Amino acid sequence: MKSHPYKFGTTLAACLAAASGVIGTQAQEAAAPAAPAPAPAAAPTPTPPPKWDLSVALGLTLTEGNSDSILFTLIGRADKKWDNHELHLGADVAYGEADDLKNNETAKAFGQYNYLFTERWYGYARADALHDAIADVEYRFTIGPGVGYYIIKRTQTTLSVEGGPAFVYEKVGHDTTGYFTARIAERFEHKFSETARVWQTLEFLPQVDDLDNFIVNAEIGAEAALNASWAISVILQDTYDNVPAEGREENDLKLISALKWKH
Repeated sequence: MKSHPYKFGTTLAACLAAASGVIGTQAQEAAAPAAPAPAPAAAPTPTPPPKWDLSVALGLTLTEGNSDSILFTLIGRADKKWDNHELHLGADVAYGEADDLKNNETAKAFGQYNYLFTERWYGYARADALHDAIADVEYRFTIGPGVGYYIIKRTQTTLSVEGGPAFVYEKVGHDTTGYFTARIAERFEHKFSETARVWQTLEFLPQVDDLDNFIVNAEIGAEAALNASWAISVILQDTYDNVPAEGREENDLKLISALKWKH
């Protein structure tokens, strides 16, 4: 049977057209630019390392005339918090004279490390050292561990209580003794703003086998900033020793006004 020439030509044309379309599509795909690769994800900003909160407060009082006196105080603090850790360090020095007679000579220092088990519960280790020439305390060292709890823990307000066993080694008058104590303490702080705050601390140290021998340390203070680096502080410190050195008073009270530098 013979093929119809018209039908053969139509079929051939259709095949050529299809082939031409395929070739054109492939050429366009080859000529099209490749899609740009996605930009790499930005690296996360590293968390800055925790900083120390440092401060030094200087107080100086001078009088001349009917009474010549001088009182010098220097208070240093260093605090750092990171992860579950808190570190608090401090040192105080005071020296005073009135009519050429020494009436104040104290030096004390402390260090406390806290480890937070939870948001509010923590364990601590603390050490204190004291020299008070007027109270006839040649030295007093206190060291011990304990447990604490933040009753209030907010940005503006904190209140914590803590306690634990401690050992006291001291030379008071001519007697050198060592004994165990049950330390109980609390600390409160409230910030009215970024430029004003108040704080209060209380510490009770009774000798475990002689409760008539105990020491109470208390402090209350207020601070107002002058600028980002300087502030005015007023601090009232009180130490009550129920069994003082012979011829000494039980209570020592000190009011300090100081210019404070912060970093």
